[in-house]
Amino acid sequence: MTDPYARLAAPIPVTVLSKSAVGGSTNDDIAVIRMEPSRHNHASGVECIGCAAASDIRAVLFDLLQSAREGHRPMFTRVVVDASAMPDASDVIDRLIPGKLPALGLRDHAVARNFHLAEVR
Repeated sequence: MTDPYARLAAPIPVTVLSKSAVGGSTNDDIAVIRMEPSRHNHASGVECIGCAAASDIRAVLFDLLQSAREGHRPMFTRVVVDASAMPDASDVIDRLIPGKLPALGLRDHAVARNFHLAEVR
């Protein structure tokens, strides 16, 4: 079993697309994550646990990396996050900026050590 919190040799760059969607085919070494807005309405400032989990880029990146480490998917060298469908991509971007939002668990620290925000388009 692999250590889910182990540090990679070099952090994986993450590109967030906030205005345009990923088009066409991509290389095998690029993992593409498509973020979706909530599928139902919430009261202002309140979000259900399902929508919160689906929009938590740290959790998605951690699961993606762990899946590759366990051999369930090929290892990747870059990540593209398509956040163009989100009403506000800043929620995704803020979670990738070191120190912008507090880490809530070991998973968040593992993501901070193994991924870095390379570009926002």
